Order: sequence, then structure tokens, then C-alpha cells
Amino acid sequence: MPSDSAPRPVSLEVILTLLQQGRIDMQGLLPNGSNYTFFVGVGDGKQKAFAVYKPTKGEQPLWDFPSETLALREVAAFLVSETLDWCFVPPTVYRAEGPHGAGSLQLYIQAQPEAHYFNFAEKDKPELRRVALFDLLINNADRKGGHVIKDLTGKVWLIDHGICFHAQPKLRTVIWDFAGEAIPDALLDDVQEFRARLDKEQDLKAAIGSLLEPVEVSALRRRADKLLNTRRYPEPGPGRNYPWPPL
Repeated sequence: MPSDSAPRPVSLEVILTLLQQGRIDMQGLLPNGSNYTFFVGVGDGKQKAFAVYKPTKGEQPLWDFPSETLALREVAAFLVSETLDWCFVPPTVYRAEGPHGAGSLQLYIQAQPEAHYFNFAEKDKPELRRVALFDLLINNADRKGGHVIKDLTGKVWLIDHGICFHAQPKLRTVIWDFAGEAIPDALLDDVQEFRARLDKEQDLKAAIGSLLEPVEVSALRRRADKLLNTRRYPEPGPGRNYPWPPL
């Protein structure tokens, strides 16, 4: 497990460069995942960090998601989080080559063992409002309580975004605390800014377009527009699936 012998780089730029270019040293297979997920070290001779490596060849086929795209969706979730300036998805890159082939590589977050969605305190609710809105925006089909964690400093992080961004409604989540409530104006302002940047910034458009299909990018725009129009957290549908009509 991580220790002081492997300090993390301190800047996002350094972290992303290290993840993209550093040597990957396999440490072991992480248990209990539906897809093959590996704990690895990443180093360049000067810096070293721990990361989670998810090769596309280790993905279990899904009937409703294109094969070997889950790693790309992990990176897309990080990109959206950063563009919103919410910064709660760990730094994530796509590596074209790795010990088991292409896949995503995400900075490992050492979490508090007992800190997850189901035992968060009332003071954590403001951050959870942001999490719930993020999941609506990215159409998260697998938000489990254990995917919302805290690191040793108490910062909230979100992990496991391989089955997001489908063009059709797919939301499945445990976070319905705010159903029917108005979305805070400050969060809607962030979504509005994200929506504008998605149209205007060519670098962002190219990055998103390299990770998702055009129909999925269009659906992302429509979900942002719908959130800005309704300005409320939706009520859960039957079986707590996505309550909105098809976009």
C-alpha cells in the first residue's frame, strides 16, 4: 500500500505528465471488480505515484455500451470535472500502451476506510449536491455509495466512471437526497459556463470528441441544457432509474 516512500507529485500538470509518460510497475490485481483493475506504481526516475490501471482488454462486455470504451469514459469524466472546476475526479489519462495494453490510468486516492456516501455527515451535504448534479450531467449508470470517498485530509473524491455518457437515459444512483429540490444557483452557473465552453473552446471540443461518440457529445449538451432549463433535481423514476424522458 502507499507509504512515504512513494510521495505524490504536487501539481496537476506534473501528475498528468507522470501518468501519461511514466513507467508502469504492476503491484497487483484489485479484488471485487467486475472488470480487471490493477494497482500500479508510476515513476519517471524523479517522481513516483500510485495509480489504478484499467486495461480495455479487461472490460467485461456490456449489451448497451460499445466494447472497449469504458477507459475512455473514465477520462471523459475527469475532463468534465476539471472543466466545471469541481475537481473531484482523480487525475486520469488514457495510455495507448500498458502492461496489458491500452487503458485508463488514474491517480490512486488513499481513502479513509469507513468514509463513503452512506455514512457522510450533514456537513458533507453541500458537496453531495454537486456530486448528484455531476451524475445527472454525465448520465452516470453506476453511482454506488462506495464510489464517493474521502481522502485522509477529508476531501471528497469520485471514482469509477466507466459506464457514463450514454446517449440514452441511464442514470442509476444511490444519491436521491435532493430529489425535487432547486439546484443551487452557484452550481447552475458552473454548468452554464461548462455548456458555453463546450461550444466555444476548440481544444475542449476536440478532447471530448476524442473520447466520446458524436451522439454522446450531443446528448451531453442536451443534458446540460435540460438542467439549466428545469433548475431542479429530478424525482426518481420506477426502480430509481433515470426519470427524465429520452433526450
